[in-house]
Amino acid sequence: MPESLSGVEALVVMGGSRAAYSDDGFPTRRAELDLLRQALAAEVPVLGICLGAQLLAVAAGGEAREGAGLQVGWGEVDLSPAAEHDPLFASAPERLRVLHWHGDTMELPGGAVLLASCDRYPVQAFRVGGAAWGMQFHLEVDEAAVDAFATAFPEEAATAPGLREAAPDELTALAAYRDRVLARFVALVAERAELTATRAFFTPRADAWEARFADDGPRYAAAVARMGLSAGQSALDLGCGTGRALPALRGQVGAEGAVLGVDVTLAMLLSAVREGRDEQARLLVADSQRLPLPPGTVDGIFSAGLLDHLPGPAAALHEWARVTAPGGVLLLFHPSGRAERAARHGRPLSPDDPLGEPNLRPALEDSGWRMDCYEDATEHFVARAVRVR
Repeated sequence: MPESLSGVEALVVMGGSRAAYSDDGFPTRRAELDLLRQALAAEVPVLGICLGAQLLAVAAGGEAREGAGLQVGWGEVDLSPAAEHDPLFASAPERLRVLHWHGDTMELPGGAVLLASCDRYPVQAFRVGGAAWGMQFHLEVDEAAVDAFATAFPEEAATAPGLREAAPDELTALAAYRDRVLARFVALVAERAELTATRAFFTPRADAWEARFADDGPRYAAAVARMGLSAGQSALDLGCGTGRALPALRGQVGAEGAVLGVDVTLAMLLSAVREGRDEQARLLVADSQRLPLPPGTVDGIFSAGLLDHLPGPAAALHEWARVTAPGGVLLLFHPSGRAERAARHGRPLSPDDPLGEPNLRPALEDSGWRMDCYEDATEHFVARAVRVR
């Protein structure tokens, strides 16, 4: 079991003979719950199966408890109306026959979405947030797994006569839906890998971020001043973090202007709220490379320490140009220069650095920007560009 989410793109938490509500014989229970809570906070994709689903429910604020006896064997579950729009279960039939093998159950936390149920054990599948799923039943099994279950737990298997014999037909009928659900989870993990890495890094650091960089405020304000925005205009802070630039942006556009802070990590925005910066701007969880904004929406974009960490800097510049009105300004900033940052991390400056002037200037021009200022000093990095088309 990993000690942290560093390098983790998803968690798949399987079943077992332990109880999600007791430490007895389950020495890793608390560590597993802590890891699941970290994953939920950082929106790391999770798939919990049987005991894993119960642990997920507990980690999310629900409850696991002993059920009303064993439920073992092939049986039906009914999908809820919410499953029709679920990223994994959409287009599955209203009723599925699946393999049950459990004796415990759970109560879902507030906000969880019930996806499947049956009369005896009403919670059979659910989603927490936008990236964590729990399944009480065993959608993942093949014939070898069914045989292994029956061999490992013969007394429980005996309560479901014909379990092994029925497996080939049951699995054949289930295969298309099983494969679709699991393939969709894999695709979601792959699609979100970059965002997951960012969120896994910043979420545990969010609470201390403001204190760690408490002295940066004046440098952010000085950088924002170079944007030259006017009262009534609109400003966008991309990768705003705890929102250190938001007060200065609000000061430029005034009470009649609009300021939006965007970050992919919810924990950073919650820290911004604790600092009262939601009073200066609207805060939005969004991917800076897929902004939910119409073309030409903003007059200025401020971005500190973001562009060179994106998987596709050129694509990001195109997207930022899309949402900026002609004549609008882009200010790229960092409170230390490129050489200073490279030395701090024990590496030389790379000729491929997207913030290096030979790389940044043509990238901006190809995206519809004209760079009119480039400063790479020890104490700061500033590049200013104007939207020309």
